[in-house]
Amino acid sequence: MAKLVRLGVFSPSIVLGVARATGALERAGLAVEEVPATSSAQQFTALLTGELDAALTSPDNVLAYRGSPTNPLGRVVDVRILAAVDRGLALSLFTAPGVAPEGLRGGVLAVDVPTSGFAFVAYELLARQGLRVGRDYEVRPLGTTPRRATALAAGECAMTVLNAGNDLRAEAAGCTRVSRASSLGPYLGTVFAALGDRVDSDTGVLRALTGVLLATSRALVEGELRDVARSVTAARLELDQEGVARYLQTLADPREGLVPDGRVDPDSLETLRWLRSRYGEPNPDLAALVRPGSGLVDQRFLAS
Repeated sequence: MAKLVRLGVFSPSIVLGVARATGALERAGLAVEEVPATSSAQQFTALLTGELDAALTSPDNVLAYRGSPTNPLGRVVDVRILAAVDRGLALSLFTAPGVAPEGLRGGVLAVDVPTSGFAFVAYELLARQGLRVGRDYEVRPLGTTPRRATALAAGECAMTVLNAGNDLRAEAAGCTRVSRASSLGPYLGTVFAALGDRVDSDTGVLRALTGVLLATSRALVEGELRDVARSVTAARLELDQEGVARYLQTLADPREGLVPDGRVDPDSLETLRWLRSRYGEPNPDLAALVRPGSGLVDQRFLAS
């Protein structure tokens, strides 16, 4: 009998979809239920209450909930990264149709929450356009990335950051890509994570799922499973043929795509720490947290 894993997600995962379509999950004895998150606070609350077994989440969320007691839950928890999944999937700053980059002053920046990792990326990308958070534009919480993509295309905000296929739909709707998160330095967009007690109690199951995710990622980066990948991407992300082709290219991109070996490189964590330190509350403990050996990354789940 397959072991059920309740997995929190923010956007549909093509890696997981391909693993399901190819039978890789079934062969590993796994049945994965994808549970959409409405916010990081909701996702981590569900991890704490046991409603979720693990999550595909931003590594900045892991830093916040493991290293900052001022996070939305008001407490730190033993959340661990089991593997890196992607480097942002073309995470970029976008403007609404008809809004030029030079016309952003005084506009509305849509974010999930103002203290999230994607919001910090937006603040820094806008700073490099000469716009300062808290002075030159309004910040408005509008929810998850798919919701913000819809809001941007409808002109409900002037700018936001988008990725993972939402960026391609926004371009098709007339939105403009201004700059990319990858310009800020090494970046990490998604990790596979779980709470320490679940890691220790379900090590075999989580190791099996880690193996499936990484094996599928390697196949996608190497250009295998093309037909399945095209079909899954079109269905899950609602992209046309051109959009599907571009998205699959992004998956294989070494700067913005999948991380086929699952390794969490210290430079990417340092970029996230720097952004959170610059735009969040000062927290000297984060410097130690992102160093190798801190326990943030549970190395048992990656091949030696």
